[in-house]
Amino acid sequence: MIPRTIIIAEIGVNHNGSLNIAKQLIDKASEAGADYVKFQTFNSKSIVTSSAKQADYQIKNTGKEESQFNMLKKLELSEIMHLKLINYVKKKKTKFLSSPFDLESIELLKNFGLETIKIPSGEITNLPYLKEIGKLNKKIILSTGMSNINEIRNALNVLIKSGTKKKNIIVLHANTQYPTPMEDVNLRAMVTIGKKLGVNFGYSDHTLGIEVDIAAVAMGASCIEKHFTLDRNMKGPDHKASIEPNQFKAMVTAIRNIELALGSSTKRITESEKQNINIVRKSIVAKTKIKKGEIFTKKNLTAKRPGGGISPMRWDSIIGKKAMKNYNEDELI
Repeated sequence: MIPRTIIIAEIGVNHNGSLNIAKQLIDKASEAGADYVKFQTFNSKSIVTSSAKQADYQIKNTGKEESQFNMLKKLELSEIMHLKLINYVKKKKTKFLSSPFDLESIELLKNFGLETIKIPSGEITNLPYLKEIGKLNKKIILSTGMSNINEIRNALNVLIKSGTKKKNIIVLHANTQYPTPMEDVNLRAMVTIGKKLGVNFGYSDHTLGIEVDIAAVAMGASCIEKHFTLDRNMKGPDHKASIEPNQFKAMVTAIRNIELALGSSTKRITESEKQNINIVRKSIVAKTKIKKGEIFTKKNLTAKRPGGGISPMRWDSIIGKKAMKNYNEDELI
């Protein structure tokens, strides 16, 4: 059975606080083939101080310099909005997922009965937060931007000791610069995470294209998360580092093709190429006319297409034998 990569459309805060835009994003992500649509669940008062500054990319992408609190407050999803979106997603060919950013939001998502919780990169060193997530004993997807291997190991240990099974955790390699420069992707680190920590691994992408996501799947990623927007020109902190529906659909198609192409680890003759064996391989044939009783030599034998006769791999055993009949030039021996 071919492993199927989990593909997450990271809507995040690209709904701009609008339920209507959020539903449009769900529609487009579902049509593009996303397995999950992911939002962000937070209470601005609980995650940031009133004086915390925006990141440079947030100022650039919003076109407005203000506090993080003021920016985030406009992007909150209320409990009612969550319920409406969860119910809306149930009608689509995808599933609802969200990242809680504070303890209250963990409790909120717990009450919604979600099967999977996504931990954002910024919470990987938040001990009380990790303990609460671990207690839920749900499937967990853990992003690891801005962290080293020891910090990831520590976070895993907290989650596991708190009650989550290791087999239910997928660790995503990530870089939290929006967009991520190609030279900072460091995709091989994704495989290192999997090998050193013995976990399922994947990639959360903030580059501008889709090639890194495709490469990640070819390298063994079991999960891909990609920021998703209706229009990269919309105002908001994450739109510029997101991809639009057509590009997302192209990414999904490419990933599904890569899954098929990876196949098994067994080198074998496939059904589709069996028909070409006799056409492309060669047989031992008469290079010149050969009379009955004549000795086969390098001068009167050669190897030519088609296959189906004596394989040239038996060349040494044929040389020196007598011809049992007359052969015309190009006749199979």
